[in-house]
Amino acid sequence: MVEEYKYKETTGKIIGAAMQVHKILGNGFQKVIYQRALEINSKYHATS
Repeated sequence: MVEEYKYKETTGKIIGAAMQVHKILGNGFQKVIYQRALEINSKYHATS
């Protein structure tokens, strides 16, 4: 049985953006760097 979630589409966009940021930056940065990059990415792609 497949459950449908209220914010499934939004959640998918957020996770996809986070994965894209991590793919570009790679490992080893502090959390704040990923947060800032995700914020920039979100503004650029209007996923917020």
